[in-house]
Amino acid sequence: MKKKMPVITCCPICNHDLHITQLKCDHCETEIKGEFTFSKFNYLDSETLYFIELFIKNRGNIKAVEKEMNVSYPTVKKYLEEAIISLGYTVEEDDEKVEEISKNIHLSILDQIKEGQLKVDEAIEKIKKLKGE
Repeated sequence: MKKKMPVITCCPICNHDLHITQLKCDHCETEIKGEFTFSKFNYLDSETLYFIELFIKNRGNIKAVEKEMNVSYPTVKKYLEEAIISLGYTVEEDDEKVEEISKNIHLSILDQIKEGQLKVDEAIEKIKKLKGE
């Protein structure tokens, strides 16, 4: 089996969303053309995807995730809430806590810009997606 490239969801030139227009089977060469959509998970950063993978692997057992990640219970809860918000859902807790998590996500994006991992226009697109625009 060929090594597959990770899915890119934004144009490397203008940073607008990309759309899937063609699918191809490597085995029988069947090609399907059309307009296909990405999953919400394709827009998540690798850290959030890793957390979700661990969470599912451990069947949602927060104590097991805590042990595997070597972090505290509140940290696992924070990661879980950040993942929920990143997927576009709201956390059924007080508005102040949701606002704090949202602020942390925005600060994380700013840190990525500062470290050269993210361009400003990419950060703007990420923030727009978080807001559901």
